[in-house]
Amino acid sequence: MINKIAVLTSGGDSPGMNAAIRAVVRTGIYHNLEVIGVHSGYQGLLEKELLPLNLKSVGGIMQHGGTLLMTSRSEEFKTKSGVKKAAKILRESQVDVLVVIGGDGSMAGALDLYQLEGFPVICLPATIDNDLYGTDMCIGVDTALNTVISAIDKIKDTASSHRRAFIIEVMGRNCGYLALMSGIAGGVEYVIVPEFPVNLKDVSNKLKKGYQRGKSHCIVLVAEGAGDVYDIGKFMEDKIGFEMRVTVLGYLQRGGFPSAFDRIIASRLGSAAVEQLLKKNDHHMIGLLGNEIKTIPLAEVLSQKNKLRKSMYELANILAQ
Repeated sequence: MINKIAVLTSGGDSPGMNAAIRAVVRTGIYHNLEVIGVHSGYQGLLEKELLPLNLKSVGGIMQHGGTLLMTSRSEEFKTKSGVKKAAKILRESQVDVLVVIGGDGSMAGALDLYQLEGFPVICLPATIDNDLYGTDMCIGVDTALNTVISAIDKIKDTASSHRRAFIIEVMGRNCGYLALMSGIAGGVEYVIVPEFPVNLKDVSNKLKKGYQRGKSHCIVLVAEGAGDVYDIGKFMEDKIGFEMRVTVLGYLQRGGFPSAFDRIIASRLGSAAVEQLLKKNDHHMIGLLGNEIKTIPLAEVLSQKNKLRKSMYELANILAQ
């Protein structure tokens, strides 16, 4: 019997987390459950930063980026003693289930709670990297894509005015999804991602031929896991023969008002998480596959990675001619 649930956000923030929190709280209250929030992620849990949440608590938060509950990383929680301490605090607070909103590190922590301490958990995928297996889209990805595309459009204006080449680094760790999809949508000349290594000399020659054909600008997107963007820029600059300006978008990609898509997906996933808990379907991630809500065992989610489709990479190269 579930009477009280707790919800936390962990790891890197992503636009739409607030909408997910709101959905968990309001769906929980709809089913006569008590809901508490854990402030500052797993570290806040270890420090007993627990607060009751009600309808008013989550009013007017959906349109804001970041997370109402704050987030942090916790080295202590990565230890068995830390996990044991967290489970004890939850049980002493009469919490029946923990809802975790975050990426793979956050889900690994949730799985430890379940496997080591037998504490029920359920997770929502929230990371702009979009590298989680078991869901087509994670909360925050669409907003981040639109942020990158907006930056590309602005930089392209300057690049065209000055006949310059620009290299833009985007986030993604070892996943090139954000770079590839924004590259296609932004109409850039080349996308460099860790999944498909490239010969920089070949890329440089392609860009040089583009200028010889009369192109007025050049934009290259580099996923952060594909190599040092400044080293790539220097190599290509020497090969092409003119200056390449580097722009690192950084944490700009995590902020901003969440898009309608992210608000909707976060609302759907957050509500579905509570519904699944009522069916006693815990230690799962709630994902979106083919626009349908699916539940995937956490162990399965963490045993694989979301693979970048080669067909999309080939499409990017075709369209960038």
